[in-house]
Amino acid sequence: MIDTLKPEFIAGAMEKGHPEAILNKIWTDWEAFAQYAFNKSHSTCYAYVAYQTAYLKTHYPSEYMAAVMSNSLGNIDKITFFMEECKRMGMKVLGPDINESYRAFSVNKNGQIRFGLGAIKGTGDAAVESIIEVRKEGGEFKDIFDFVKRVNLRTVNKKTLESLVFGGGFDCFSEIPRAAYFAESEGSNFIEKLIKFANRATEDANASQVSLFGSALMAGEMQIPTPKFPDVPEWNQMEKLKNEKEVVGIYISGHPLDDFKLELDTFCSSTVDSVMEHKNKDVAVAGIVTKSIERFSKNGKPFVIFTIEDYSGALEIALFGEDYIKFNQYIEIDRFLYLKGQIKPRWNQEDNYEFKIGSIQLLAEIRKKLSKELKVNIQLDKIDNNLIDNIQEIISQHPGDLGLTVSIVDTETSVTMISRKNRIDPTNLLLSELADLEGVNVKLV
Repeated sequence: MIDTLKPEFIAGAMEKGHPEAILNKIWTDWEAFAQYAFNKSHSTCYAYVAYQTAYLKTHYPSEYMAAVMSNSLGNIDKITFFMEECKRMGMKVLGPDINESYRAFSVNKNGQIRFGLGAIKGTGDAAVESIIEVRKEGGEFKDIFDFVKRVNLRTVNKKTLESLVFGGGFDCFSEIPRAAYFAESEGSNFIEKLIKFANRATEDANASQVSLFGSALMAGEMQIPTPKFPDVPEWNQMEKLKNEKEVVGIYISGHPLDDFKLELDTFCSSTVDSVMEHKNKDVAVAGIVTKSIERFSKNGKPFVIFTIEDYSGALEIALFGEDYIKFNQYIEIDRFLYLKGQIKPRWNQEDNYEFKIGSIQLLAEIRKKLSKELKVNIQLDKIDNNLIDNIQEIISQHPGDLGLTVSIVDTETSVTMISRKNRIDPTNLLLSELADLEGVNVKLV
């Protein structure tokens, strides 16, 4: 197409007095430019957009990440990825809150990212918009009773309330634990009692608007007694996180492996997402079993396919034959496991690798089984009587069988003095209490 225009361009320009040689040079330059002009124009645009996003991420990090996650609303994998990026940037993503959250991710007055109500399964757009509108009109909800009285319970129904509890939307009312909303008493749970209370309050308010003689009365003049929430203990961390993931798709307030982070950092040679990079090598990983399916092969032999997850991702593993017999008793959903094995080619598939398990142990038992000693390094310039007393008191409260090495380190002279007298139980509490002391470094080996 462009070649057919050359004669017209040359002839027209020569009529206006331009030299033919220069015109041919210009045309040659245009032809060369046409070969890369499309890519160059696009790269310029992309470079400009990259600059803009880099600027926003640098100077408005919370707002930028909230917008990015809002754009991925409904895509759990992407939201999980961006939440990890927030963690890397030192920004905490707070769970949903009916007094702060909007439909999508937003930034609160403290500059923190707040999870959107629209990301909770079972709420529905109409219910979310209704909650936000009521909050805009009447201000923040004072308590759960104020909430159920003000919202439209035909839109914000029982299912919505249950999903909000599971997702932590009512955690701002800290006096009521999540478990209390589902505790049964007198034939109904607390959520059902709240709905009855709100309906009764609405009916009485409407009935008292006009008296028998037509005199206007103030709505709410008649006080409806608020139902008492059951005095029950809160769910344990595992149950709490499991319910969160059920309605949100990810863990928000923590991770089931938080209590085992030391084991993952100390005794694992790989994370789950990078385990296949260790081809033909020994590897150790740990995580929680999130899925398990037991089936039978064509010849009637049982096998199991399970998924183990850590902070980085998930890995699907199959157990057949002797491996099934040896390890199947360990495979149970929500169980924490420590796996050792090799990354080997699948049978008759040299280019297709799998994690061949050599041993499985309960993750809760690994610390005591594999730990050799606890090393406590104390900086010489930080030592005083108060620090020594604190260390001795902490150690005395955690007696056990593991050896303890206390080293006093002078960073200026590189001199180390070592003491090996005590034996301790390396609990998370002990490690955190020691690590919180200024000038003290703790390492389990």
